Amino acid sequence: MTIATTTLPDLQTQFRRLADLGVPGMPAELTLAGPTPPGSLLALSPDVVPASVLSGFLRRADKPGFVVEDMTDVDLFAPVAPVELPDTALYLVTDLDRGDHLRNASPNEAIVEFERVGRTPLTLSEGICWLLQQPELLEPNHCFMTIGSRRVKPNGKLDARTPGIWISGGTGRDGTQRRDAPKVGWCWAGNRHTWLGFASGTARLAVG
Repeated sequence: MTIATTTLPDLQTQFRRLADLGVPGMPAELTLAGPTPPGSLLALSPDVVPASVLSGFLRRADKPGFVVEDMTDVDLFAPVAPVELPDTALYLVTDLDRGDHLRNASPNEAIVEFERVGRTPLTLSEGICWLLQQPELLEPNHCFMTIGSRRVKPNGKLDARTPGIWISGGTGRDGTQRRDAPKVGWCWAGNRHTWLGFASGTARLAVG
């Protein structure tokens, strides 16, 4: 199942949505220098608002998003090569896809496929921004990983955890009060899950 970007609101509407939610670090207005690809996502740099803060603006079943307790280092999961973000607070990500066709692939396998077809994995912040605009895209059995963000360990190697966003079942340390809430968590880079796709786009463009 491919998620068409044409269902996204126009960029000014996306901007107002973020501002109305009270997302910090937003500029006073959105300045577009010229025509932009239709259906693009307006993303906010993690340098402006870290994922630990941005995730709290997610909502599902009237419950706020949260980060799992064993991911206190979530803000250390940053874009890694070949992912490069524009040096602006706001930027665009084009041609989004939830990556349902990659369900039951491992993150390691998914990144190889993206390289093969010329797509770029979404970062965690980009995935959150997408769900802030279209929360209905987080569905049971159709959630997604955001493997454009990884943590680099002091020895230069990648942490084996890979971040993603799914729906809490309200079990374990999540707590029953968080059942059905949007959940930022992680999976091992070599593991497969039948209910997790891999979100991606084709390009990132600076705004303003």
